Amino acid sequence: MRAALAFVAAILAGLALFQVTMQPSGSDRIELGVIFIVMAAVSATASILLPVVARRSRRLITTLFVLSVVSLVIAGFGLTVTASRMFFSDHDLTLVVVVLGFGLLASLAFALSASKALTEDLTKMSDTAGRVAAGDLVARTGVSRADEIGQLAKGIDEMAQKLEEAENARAIEDERRRQFFTAVGHDLRTPLASAQVAVEALRDGVASDPDRFYASLQRDLSVLHSLVDDLFLLARIQAGDVAIEAVHTDLTDVADEAIEVLHPVAVKADVEIRLDAPDRVIARTGPEAVSRVIRNLIDNAIRHAPVGSVVTVAVNHDAGATVMVLDEGPGFSDAFLPFAFDSFSRSDADRSRETGGAGLGLAIAKGFVSALDGEIWAEPGPGGKIGFRLPTR
Repeated sequence: MRAALAFVAAILAGLALFQVTMQPSGSDRIELGVIFIVMAAVSATASILLPVVARRSRRLITTLFVLSVVSLVIAGFGLTVTASRMFFSDHDLTLVVVVLGFGLLASLAFALSASKALTEDLTKMSDTAGRVAAGDLVARTGVSRADEIGQLAKGIDEMAQKLEEAENARAIEDERRRQFFTAVGHDLRTPLASAQVAVEALRDGVASDPDRFYASLQRDLSVLHSLVDDLFLLARIQAGDVAIEAVHTDLTDVADEAIEVLHPVAVKADVEIRLDAPDRVIARTGPEAVSRVIRNLIDNAIRHAPVGSVVTVAVNHDAGATVMVLDEGPGFSDAFLPFAFDSFSRSDADRSRETGGAGLGLAIAKGFVSALDGEIWAEPGPGGKIGFRLPTR
């Protein structure tokens, strides 16, 4: 409907221009109107058939060729009829037709030449799409244009880049998942194997000191219980399923309470814990979550601190409420820092699970700090340095 209205408008506009510029007679207007109608009809028919040809054609250059021919035929028809009505001699009319024919051939040659670059770019885009579909995610079109073809090529390249990034992320996630299950299996296997040995010894009556075997069995069960609890807690944190009620909290008191809780562990390891808090540090946060974070950091520091050394818990105002836990151990290496807060990460891969923990403490601490809209970091050694900062409002 819109195309028909456009053709009618074009005919009326042409007749109006003819009337204004030429002041024609009635017969001239009728004759020119017939010419315009014939040209419009041919154009309308071509506009209907050309999309059919374009959809069935296997090559774009064929569509462009047909488009050029139709356009030039319509224009040539109008010029030829008009020239024949302008009292040209046969010689002059022949000259006009020859010139029009040459123009037709030249235009077709130009259309074919100009379309070559377009079809080459489209071929590159098609090849790139096929390679990406086949799994070659580093494939790019290499097409640089400012028109719609260029925008389409840019879209294909961006899609391929995002697919490549997604595939890399998936590979990293698969590797992390593999390491996660390997670590879980390792952490479960050790206490389970120990517990099985103790149970078999007690069942067979070969345990020389049953109380010692029962105590070992209790320790293994405690390790399993702690590991399972940490796994569930970490899963809830990562899923955002931990409700934290923010209240005004004195971080100095929270740190002091955490030190008291871990005092027996420090005594057993022959390590002293000191609190360095010259002022009260108040933050609107979750006291239980912060307490768990500080306890995890202190526990980690005790595990790495040398015998007879000091672990320091510093609480102060430093662009927010800041807590630093420092120990006199070797600290984190530059290579390990990016993985310090990953699940089951341990700076000493050869350390036993019994003395080194499951490697979830820092991951849980990071989860809680992130949930509290804070930031946590570790600094390279010598000396262990882990801190976190919370907003004061």
